[in-house]
Amino acid sequence: MLFVFVIFAFFILFIFNSLTMRLCLQTEMSQEKQPNVFRTINILITILLVSSYVEVIYI
Repeated sequence: MLFVFVIFAFFILFIFNSLTMRLCLQTEMSQEKQPNVFRTINILITILLVSSYVEVIYI
């Protein structure tokens, strides 16, 4: 179960990073703001993935 979930998590992170890159390009965001946006989105998605893994395992 853990192996499948890790593959799923990397896939989700890849998709969200590509969508974030598209957002940064479309809005013509400055180079100084982009790392903060990527960091924030990656942290939030990681929290969601960990909480969903814990929910699947313990419930």
